[in-house]
Amino acid sequence: MSLTLVGTILIVEDSPSELELMSHYLKESGYNVIKASGAKEALEQAISQTPDVIVTDVVMPGMSGFELCRSLKKNPATQKLPIVICSSKNLEIDRLWAMKQGADVYLTKPYTREQLLRAIKSVVL
Repeated sequence: MSLTLVGTILIVEDSPSELELMSHYLKESGYNVIKASGAKEALEQAISQTPDVIVTDVVMPGMSGFELCRSLKKNPATQKLPIVICSSKNLEIDRLWAMKQGADVYLTKPYTREQLLRAIKSVVL
């Protein structure tokens, strides 16, 4: 029995190359992808587009991925959205802080396509 992957993923990433790579991996795996280059844009899209999962970077100009998590979890319209943090910050304190801010999964860069898909599958079902 195979599982068909259907869902919409909001990717929040300020690096155009990282955004395209992640988008390519997810589209190739059957997901619909919404892109945001910053956290403030992501907040608007999370409400208007209602994605199934949000994948976000941490270090971004203006508002960090941690702040994005807090804002999403405070808003009744977005508080139940699963959040996957995908960051180059690889210290245990970063992971713990992300979980405290409301992230469901913490994935460190560089990641493989399989690691990204596994992280998303772990929060979708």
